[in-house]
Amino acid sequence: MKRILSSRLAIAAFAISASASFAWGQADTLRIAVINPFSGPLALYGDEVARGYQIAIDEANAKGGVAGRKIELLRGDASSPPQGIAAVEKLASQDKVEVFTGTYISAVSNAASDAALRYNRIYWDTNALAGDLTERGLPNFVRSGPYASSFAEVSATATKELLAPALKKDLKDTKVWIEHEDSIFGSSIAQLQKESLEKMGAKVVGLGAHNFRAIDLTDSILRAKATEPDVWIETGYVPDGSLLLRTMRDQGFKPPAIVMVATGDTFETLDAVGAEFLEGITVVGYPRPDQTEAYGPGAAAFLAAYRKKYDRDPIAPQGMTAYVGMQMLIEAIAAAGGTDMEKVRAAAAKMDKPLRSYATGFGAKFNANFQNTRAFPTVVQWQSGKVATVYPKDAAQPNVRLVNLPRK
Repeated sequence: MKRILSSRLAIAAFAISASASFAWGQADTLRIAVINPFSGPLALYGDEVARGYQIAIDEANAKGGVAGRKIELLRGDASSPPQGIAAVEKLASQDKVEVFTGTYISAVSNAASDAALRYNRIYWDTNALAGDLTERGLPNFVRSGPYASSFAEVSATATKELLAPALKKDLKDTKVWIEHEDSIFGSSIAQLQKESLEKMGAKVVGLGAHNFRAIDLTDSILRAKATEPDVWIETGYVPDGSLLLRTMRDQGFKPPAIVMVATGDTFETLDAVGAEFLEGITVVGYPRPDQTEAYGPGAAAFLAAYRKKYDRDPIAPQGMTAYVGMQMLIEAIAAAGGTDMEKVRAAAAKMDKPLRSYATGFGAKFNANFQNTRAFPTVVQWQSGKVATVYPKDAAQPNVRLVNLPRK
């Protein structure tokens, strides 16, 4: 009887020990989840954002991780707000994720970050652009990358300082059409573009909206064509941007300058309309590794790390912005000593790095809504089937010049 009792006690002790060991093993790994589209038409960009995160995580883990813990990246597939909510609930409750990040689609970020708050989890966004995301004042939300206001500011400033001079026009004589997809992402940028351009003195001759899932955008192009703009600016996703360009070509609409905002600088656009039509088109987008090291210290190192890990060049520029955003998140977790939502936000509030501190050219300084005020897009131009950074001037390589403006 004593032997049986001793045996049972030993088994119980082993079970407790094993359970404790398992729990310790889980606690020893910091799980961060990325909420992005990993299936469907936008999966290419969700994957690219995750690749950027993984490179930053690999760098951190090679140095021992953060706050004494190695980092593991999990994925939550979400192309719509309901999918974003479901992904967060599953990852937080079942997979014990402590931190959430993303996001390629602003509407998904909006819903997923709210769901993360119900679990008291920080949501550190690196790529979503809608202004509403920070303006909500959500107590778990931080955005490290650029947003609607910065994209609108750069597109307006580039029109004044880069495009109007190339067209040999004074800005007050420059007619601008603004087109945008109609979600919170495109709408917020377009409205700010209109306000900024009009304040600078440009003539905004129209503001058009469309659904990025539309299969025919002829009306959008014909409305713009009728106003004969000098500059046509469009904010959207890849499918609608490519469709608009094809329709523009088919309808013989040839504005002297074309500006794509947030997308339009990847092989998908090149495949959709060809190098000849793209020649001279500019894109206000996420910073790219081809910029100078003086502007983005570490851009060349990111490119080398990407090529080594994935055996190819980056698919889209969103990856480097995600990489830098993850670096900032890891810095905040280290300063906070863990992943407590309030402590991470407090650590972020104390960050103070000047512009040109990261590979993207970003600095780090968060305002009261936890929007990084030192994160800006750059401007690239399609030249001979490739894109080259052309603005700001200190980001452009010395041998890069504007081409085909006005467009032939």
